[in-house]
Amino acid sequence: MERIQSINPDRLAWCCADRGITVDECASEVGIPAANLSKVLAGEPGLTFNQLRKLADYFGRGVLFFLEPEQVDAAQVHSPQFRTLANQKLELSARVKALIERVERQRAVYLNLRDELDDADRPRYSPPDLTKLNAVEAARKVRQWLGLADTNDFDSYRSAVEAKGLLVFQSNGYNGAWQIAKESPILGFSLFDAACPVIVVKKQSAEPQQSFTLMHELGHVLLHKTSSIDDDRDMHSYDGREREANAFAGNLLVPEAFLQAIRDADRPAEVSQFDEWLVKQRKAWGVSCEVILRRLMDAGRLPRDEYAAYRNWRSNNVPATDEGGSRAYRNREPKHVFGDTYVRTVLDALSARHITLAKASSYLDNLKIKDLHLLEQHFAGV
Repeated sequence: MERIQSINPDRLAWCCADRGITVDECASEVGIPAANLSKVLAGEPGLTFNQLRKLADYFGRGVLFFLEPEQVDAAQVHSPQFRTLANQKLELSARVKALIERVERQRAVYLNLRDELDDADRPRYSPPDLTKLNAVEAARKVRQWLGLADTNDFDSYRSAVEAKGLLVFQSNGYNGAWQIAKESPILGFSLFDAACPVIVVKKQSAEPQQSFTLMHELGHVLLHKTSSIDDDRDMHSYDGREREANAFAGNLLVPEAFLQAIRDADRPAEVSQFDEWLVKQRKAWGVSCEVILRRLMDAGRLPRDEYAAYRNWRSNNVPATDEGGSRAYRNREPKHVFGDTYVRTVLDALSARHITLAKASSYLDNLKIKDLHLLEQHFAGV
């Protein structure tokens, strides 16, 4: 097949450097011979159109991006939200950077479809006024805003946040485009936007950990009105905005009224028994034992050394779990990853003939047509 003459080698080199990968690694990821990419870098014809399209898809760019003669302007290529996250965590992996850009594209798809549907019933983001409120007061007000019941799990927390006009994505547990790698310390991130913020939560073996990450990111969105990316250190930080986000999440998930139901006199002498002591509360509130203990510590009801001893014990007694996930129910996977609001919007646009089946498939992680029809039936309750 004929090879393209006008590919800009500087743009290929920039994309590889931006992702933090070598040309050989890029070739392996995309499935193109490294020799072909080397020819491009040397200013020679090296790629067919189909190969260029695969390369463009991998980097999340249009084909024309690689044909333009100008130098790349990073400020135009990357959104302010992306640059904010990249500056917060300078060691971000290429895969996490790619995921952030992929999430931004999904949000753009959602907003475009929402505008085309012009559905007044679709949730719009209108946050409460938290001006001059501290993290504890803000958590109390936001819990009311979300309309949370006394019994919750990650799914109900996610639904409550989505009902207020935010998108909540959850990474996949298995290797793929929507995974935050198991070895990555990143637990979640938020992309602030005045019209539609997006929160991304890393899939973990224990859903209560996901609930805390969700509310920690919500704290950044509502309190700080900025994008943020967070790892395990941030979830236990006592400094600045991370401290505020942690206090917000803890008080939202476990308000003072909940703490009053816990009897200090029943607290075991051994920290290894804390999980069993608080098992009823953990299951009802959809939170980890550590979140409850930290709230008790902050309230002056648990010595700091006992909290530290529990954390040390827990870190050495993490049960073996399989976080790999499964694609056995591929037709429902977009709902798990993108959430109810996003998927319903795509399906509504398809039903209204604003988009084709092929477009709907591409918006839903390239879902096969037969699986897309199964997803439609699932949402229709068939």
